[in-house]
Formats: sequence, C-alpha cells, structure tokens
Amino acid sequence: MSDTFECPHCGAPVHYSGGSEKTIRCSFCNSSVIVPASLRERPAPPPPPVIHYQYQPPLMPRRTVSSKGLLLVILIPLITICLCLMSSFFSILHKVIDPNNENYTGNANHTSGPSNPPNVGNPNVALKFGSEGTGPGFFTDARSIALDGAGRIYVGEYTGGRIQVFDASGKFITQWSAGGLKTLLRGLAADRRGNVYVVQGGNIYRYEGTTGTLLGQVQYTEGWGFDDVSVTPDGGLIAGWYKNRDDIVRFDNRGQTVRTLRAAISSTSGNSELNTRVASDGLGNIYALGTFNNAVFKFTPEGKFVNKFGSAGEQPGQFRAPSAIAVDNQSRVYVSDIKGIHIFDPDGRYLETLKTGSPVFGMTFNDRNELFIAARTQVLKLIVNKR
Repeated sequence: MSDTFECPHCGAPVHYSGGSEKTIRCSFCNSSVIVPASLRERPAPPPPPVIHYQYQPPLMPRRTVSSKGLLLVILIPLITICLCLMSSFFSILHKVIDPNNENYTGNANHTSGPSNPPNVGNPNVALKFGSEGTGPGFFTDARSIALDGAGRIYVGEYTGGRIQVFDASGKFITQWSAGGLKTLLRGLAADRRGNVYVVQGGNIYRYEGTTGTLLGQVQYTEGWGFDDVSVTPDGGLIAGWYKNRDDIVRFDNRGQTVRTLRAAISSTSGNSELNTRVASDGLGNIYALGTFNNAVFKFTPEGKFVNKFGSAGEQPGQFRAPSAIAVDNQSRVYVSDIKGIHIFDPDGRYLETLKTGSPVFGMTFNDRNELFIAARTQVLKLIVNKR
C-alpha cells in the first residue's frame, strides 16, 4: 500500500510506499522532492533494555604456590610489556628521523593509498548571485546554465521558459522567454558566438543570446524526443534523445546530423534510460549520464563505447539522485547529486565530492576552468582545486 502526494515542482502525483527516506524522486519530472513528515514511518521503538548477568566462577580448590613460581608469574608479563613498549618507541623514532619512509605521516608530501577515506570538502566560492523571487536577477526554479565566448551567463527556469542574461561578474543584463509558459525547459547550452540552444517540448531551438530572437530549430529526421543538449569545442552539438530508445545524436556546427549512437545506454547496461544528460571534453569524447541507470557512460568521438562508472548507492562515487554532468579542461567528470558534486578522473576513478549545501541541477565550465552551477534560486562560481 502506498500514499500519494503532489510534486511541488510539476504538480504530478508522487507515490510513496513508506520507509525512512526523507526524499523521493518524482517519476514525471525526475525532481528530488521531500516526503511530507506526516507520511514517513514513525521511528522504530527503542530496543528493550539489556540485562547484564554477572558471571560467578565456580569455586576452585585452593592451591599453594611457591615463592619462585610466584616471582615468575609476576616477572614474565612485565618483561613482555617492556619489550612491546620499546619496540613501539623505536618504530616511532625511526619514522620521525626518516621522513623518506613510505609510512611517514609528517609534513612531507604523502600520497594516500586507495584504502584512505575519500576527500570530501567544501568548494571555494568565487561568485554568488541571485535569490528566490521573480524580478530581474531573482530565480524561482533555475535548473539550466550556459556560458558563451564573451563570458555571458545564461540561466534558464525549468518552468515558464524565462532565460536571464548576466555578465561575467553576475550583473543582470536582460531577460527573454523561450517557448510557451507551459513547456518545461529541459536543456540549455551556448556556443562561443553567443547562440543559445534550448530544449523544449522534445525539440532543440536556437536563439540569439543577447536578444532572445528565435533563429531556427535543429532538424532531426527522427523528429522530437530530445532531453538535453551540449556544445562541443568545435561548435557542434551533442544531444540526448529518447523515443522508445535512448539515442545520443551528434550534430556539426551547421546543425547537420553527423552520427547517431542508437540505444547508447540500454545496449550497454541492459536497462532502458528515460533521461540522458550529455557533455563532451576537449578531445571530443562523449559522456552520457543515465539518471535512471545511476551511471556515466563514456564514448569516443566516433561513438565507440569506452567504459561505464558510477552506480546506485551511498558510498563515495555512487549516486542517489544524479541530475547533471559537466567536464572540465582536464577531462575530469563532474556529476551533481543530492549528496553533492562527485568528481571522477577521465577513466572514471572517483576523486572527491564537493559539498554544495543544496541540490545542483545545472553545471558548466568557462575557459579558466571555473565551475558555474545553477541551484534553483542562485548561481555560484566555484574554484575547484587542481590535482
């Protein structure tokens, strides 16, 4: 038996089957929503008190011990303890005077092995602007963000289609509307020339970024069905598409279809994918985040599958509710999740997690490798430590 409540983002019914989870994903808009406290199960009653029984050893017949035997009983444990203490002392002393020892943990540089706990920390926030509201510079549900070659920042609202434009310092410039008010804005990207690509109603539209003038639509022979779009370094596009099959489509800088990776995720994982987020690196490699598969899939520029990393779970490098993907200028992969932003190296090895304090739904990098994120009611620029 399950309870139902209304999704605060899209209004769709959310079915909750009980449990202790505070959040659940809306199957309609894929948002992570907080379960009302009234529907959560009551905490389990405290365990019954533990009764401790005192063990009474059986009485043993009294034996007499000679003075020599008693002396040995006392001296042997004392000698053993002294030897252990001396061994520990000389081991510590050796590490102090020999910092080149591989186990040395002093001030010298030390590379942690795989058994060390993961690095989880707070990022360096270099810029923050916006707050909740409807006026210029305010956001109600900002989930998409893009940058053009001039450093202009484009922030898209998930509902309503409003796109606000800011300069590189976060100063409001203008705003315009993309599509109808009832059409969800699923993806946003910008090229270096200032063209902005918007995914709405399953189609990709191209706008002039500074004015909001509609320039046309990216045509695809299979028709509508796009989920997300990303601009490649050469000015082309990578797009996630779904219509009974999860494809990845690559376009050149003229909007012509170059390649289609049919069933890109499901053919590899064996599980269908209803929401694909896409990104690419400077070498042209394609990265696809399957939010329902809870994993990242890497492909070569020619569309050949390379590897898969990430999985569902609570451990470092595992996902609970992934929502966005971005790649920096060192081909490191960033995946936003309800727990923070997970960072992987180009081969998919987990590096660290950035704690953001609130869910992140949109991410992109500028030429200086600074990470811009859209977090519902504000935009932040993060300086990520280099490794």
